Amino acid sequence: MVEDEVIASHLSALLTPAITSQENYYRQLGLRDRILNLALMVAAVLTLLWRDVAGVTELTRMLTREGFLWCRPLEVSQQAISQRFLTFPAQLFEKVFKDLLPHLQASWQSRNQRKIPESVEFTLTKFEKIWIVDCSTLEALFQKLESLKDAPPGKLAGKMSTVIDLKNLLPVEIW
Repeated sequence: MVEDEVIASHLSALLTPAITSQENYYRQLGLRDRILNLALMVAAVLTLLWRDVAGVTELTRMLTREGFLWCRPLEVSQQAISQRFLTFPAQLFEKVFKDLLPHLQASWQSRNQRKIPESVEFTLTKFEKIWIVDCSTLEALFQKLESLKDAPPGKLAGKMSTVIDLKNLLPVEIW
């Protein structure tokens, strides 16, 4: 599946400042500027989700053959990527996301507003905000890691929760 260049360039333009702003924190955590750095790991996670990649083996093949998003083709082992996923600090992804939120909210404000459903408009007359929560168990994602294939079921992953503003469908918080 060939990536849509417009979407890829938009994601790159959107995420590059957020990733760059976390480089000092990255170094404070004692992480070296290695091949599998923050920029590549963010691109890897987005590629896993956006392109619905079957697992780390396929992700490794994609990186070697064609690269993904802003990452050029690069030869790394499947084991190296799996280990990096296991040890990469989640708070780095969270900080990138939180840096991105104000930009997403400002962008939404500047666009032509979509018509808000009548039920939401009515509810907003009674409440200041309407937030919805979406939660997911990350076990399915972690099962894609070759290094965890022998772990017993139910022992692999945590949970991810996102609070979304129903009016603009933008995330408010993520845990």
